[in-house]
Amino acid sequence: MVPLLLVLLLVVILFGAGFALKVLWWVAVVLFVFWLLGFIARGAHPSGGRRRWYRW
Repeated sequence: MVPLLLVLLLVVILFGAGFALKVLWWVAVVLFVFWLLGFIARGAHPSGGRRRWYRW
């Protein structure tokens, strides 16, 4: 009985980790798209000058 419960617990943990990793991949893709759009649009400043959209 205990090994069965341990296997079920392992399945639940791995299923949860897989779902969380899939969500994190989608978040990473969305952030990459926003970064790419900001990188492309960085030169479109109303004053005509090139301005960085980030502060490093």
